[in-house]
Amino acid sequence: MSAVLISNLEHSYTPDSPVLKGVSVDVATGEIVGLIGLSGAGKSTLLRCINGLITPTSGSCMALGADVTLLSGSEKRLHRRRIGMIFQEFNLVDRLSVMKNVLVGRLGYTSAFLSCFHIFSKKDIDLAKYWIDQVGLSGYEKRKARDLSGGQKQRVAIARAMAQGAEIILADEATANLDVLTKDEIMDLLQGLARKQNATLILSMHDLPLAKRYCTRILGLKDGRITFDSTPEQLNDSAVADVLGRHIAG
Repeated sequence: MSAVLISNLEHSYTPDSPVLKGVSVDVATGEIVGLIGLSGAGKSTLLRCINGLITPTSGSCMALGADVTLLSGSEKRLHRRRIGMIFQEFNLVDRLSVMKNVLVGRLGYTSAFLSCFHIFSKKDIDLAKYWIDQVGLSGYEKRKARDLSGGQKQRVAIARAMAQGAEIILADEATANLDVLTKDEIMDLLQGLARKQNATLILSMHDLPLAKRYCTRILGLKDGRITFDSTPEQLNDSAVADVLGRHIAG
C-alpha cells in the first residue's frame, strides 16, 4: 500500500526557475526513504509538498490516500495531523518546557480556545509523557527547550511528531547539526519508533553513509529531478557521484 504516491510533480517559486521537474515516486507504508542531493536540489520543497506546506505548480501528490494538492486550507490542516515534520533547526519553542513542546503535537486535536491557554486533556498529557519516555527524556518534562543539547532537542522534536500520531514522518536534514555519535543515536531512535508504529519515514539527507545504514531505499535528487532510485546495497557509485558532485566512501 502506498503511503505517498507522487506523479509528475512540478513546482516553481518564480516562473523561470522550476525547483521540481516532473518528480514521480511511490513510497510504500513502512519504508524508510532517504533523499540525497546537494543544497538546492529540491529535497526540502518535495517534503513540503507532501505535507501541504507548499502547493505545487502541477502534478499530483497523494499522501495517506488524499491528494494534498486538491485539499482546501482547513482540509490540509486536518490532514497534516497525520504527517509529522522534523527540522534541522529543531523548530522548538525555546522558552517552553519539554512537555509543552511535545504537547504542540496535539494542537490539531484541541479546540483553538483551549490551545490558546495551553489547556490539554489528561489523554493528551499522558500521551506526551509516554513519548517523552520513549525518546529517553523521562525526568526532563519541565526543562526548558533552550537548556537542552542539540541531540536532546531533536529527541523532543521526535516525541512531538510521535505524540501527533503521525503516520508519515518527514525529516528535513534532521541530523545535520549533530555530532557523529548523536546522529546515529537519533537515527536509531527514528528507525525504532517508526517500525514500532509502522510509520513511513522520508528523510532529506546529505550524509550518504548514514542513509546507507538506516534507509531501506535511497533516491537521488539533482536539479529537481530524481536521477536514481535504489536499495542501499545496489547503489551505483557513478550515479551517486553525479548527484553529490563527488565520490563518497562508505
